[in-house]
Amino acid sequence: MGGLNSGKENRMTSQAAIERVDSAEMMRHLTHIAPYVKLSGSAQEAESLRYIQSVLDGYGYATTWIEHDAYISLPGAARVTVDGRELKAITHSMSQSSLPGGLSAPLVYVGDGTEADFAKQDVTGCIVLAEGIASPPVSFRASRAGALGQLHISPHEHLHEMCLSPVWGNPSDETLANMPSTVVCTVSDADGSALRAALAGGARPAVTLFAEVDTGWRKTPLLVAELVEPGQDFILFSGHHDTWYEGVMDNGTANITMMEVARVAAQQRADWKRGLRLCFWSGHSHGRYSGSSWYADTHWQELETRCAVHVNIDSVGAKGASVLSEAPTAIELHGLAHDVIEKQSGQKLKTKRIGRGGDESFWGIGIPAMFMAFSEQVPGNVKMRHALGWWWHTSGDLLDKIDPENLARDGRIYLEIIHRLLSAEVLPIDHARQLDALSAELAKLAPPGLDLADLQGDIAALRTALEAARADWDAPRLNAALIRLSRALVPLDYTRGDRFIHDPAMPAAPWPSLDPLRRLAAATPDTDAARHLAVSARQARNRVAHGLREGLKALGG
Repeated sequence: MGGLNSGKENRMTSQAAIERVDSAEMMRHLTHIAPYVKLSGSAQEAESLRYIQSVLDGYGYATTWIEHDAYISLPGAARVTVDGRELKAITHSMSQSSLPGGLSAPLVYVGDGTEADFAKQDVTGCIVLAEGIASPPVSFRASRAGALGQLHISPHEHLHEMCLSPVWGNPSDETLANMPSTVVCTVSDADGSALRAALAGGARPAVTLFAEVDTGWRKTPLLVAELVEPGQDFILFSGHHDTWYEGVMDNGTANITMMEVARVAAQQRADWKRGLRLCFWSGHSHGRYSGSSWYADTHWQELETRCAVHVNIDSVGAKGASVLSEAPTAIELHGLAHDVIEKQSGQKLKTKRIGRGGDESFWGIGIPAMFMAFSEQVPGNVKMRHALGWWWHTSGDLLDKIDPENLARDGRIYLEIIHRLLSAEVLPIDHARQLDALSAELAKLAPPGLDLADLQGDIAALRTALEAARADWDAPRLNAALIRLSRALVPLDYTRGDRFIHDPAMPAAPWPSLDPLRRLAAATPDTDAARHLAVSARQARNRVAHGLREGLKALGG
């Protein structure tokens, strides 16, 4: 009979088997690829990836080298002048290039660059001065507000490379208009603070931005390595291979961990109940996840039919990376992640949703996911996007930032998670927790004119059907149903609801499919605005109801 803990004991459950992770071997491979600057579509990226392919070939994996078109943006030289004085600066992927004479315009301070910050003043034809590391949301708002340029103030002396596109993956004819239209640079905290203070004192500094950015279509590589029988369900284990500079932590350590997990896991293949597919993406850093999104689009049917879980890996094994409790995980996979992390490190994993990032290109298909950035530093006083060390997305991300013991620790965690997913009689996907989360979100809402009680009833019916299936069905039938149930629930949980497109690379609320209901619930009743919102809210309600009915069908209801 099925159940979350119904998997048979096997050799990998012993800590001795997990200890086969070899830190010396991992560091040997990492040292080999560490010197390569792996810009998307570059010769060095290809040479590094060919090395990984050769190693995986030696481990017995069937490897496939794919090259595909990707819209890639590589930042080049940049500088900023203020009243004729030159400041150290960088520009960013997907920024516009300036004209040879630079972009000169009035400078306007917009704080953190929130919607409210931009609503306070007219920035048309201006350069906006914004706090913090450059990001897609601020770039999108600046472009929409008519700004000509953006000047970001780094939270410290280090300047962090970023991709600014709010479009997930390659822009289509429908999303191209959402690409940034501004020239964007970043300066240090000291230089930016001086500009902020000058504006506050009434000065009007003459600011000019110079930026060279090489943006366009080019071929990028994608490496697939697998041990999967024809027609067999599989676990997808993925990480990006392209980097900023040498990118030894981000994402060299992840690539080497994938290789080591592949090596040791293959030794236990007799225990597997499903196959393993590894994918090494390009276009993560310079194409806003162009590789993983292309793969999702071109392998949609196969992934929809056979992929049970996606495990992502990014930035592991760094010096000082002592925090494992923040690893983001889908709620239905939290139990698995919590058990393994606590066993291997003694830390208790918090309940933390995966953010909109990190090559999570498979939610529309309906594939549940685990992890993104993994082991982190203890947070400091500097406001960073991720607690991954000051060297994240800088030229300082070198081999000296890696701790072999932390790398092996993270490798053991990933190995045990992958092996449990491969060898469990019943997939360790806890949809009951996912349904509880949906029920809690719906309970917060009281949209006028829309009764959500029937949705709560559908959730209760689906939970009852799930309990019955777990009690009565054999493992093959139950696993097939769990995969189909994921296809119904994951798109509601992590997308706006369209399974065939990629939502923008922008922050999203939990269960974004409920956003129209949230907007209606917050509206003033009996107003024209509320009536307009009710149109989208009814459609959203229908989408959720349909997803729950599809889930019931998967369980024989």
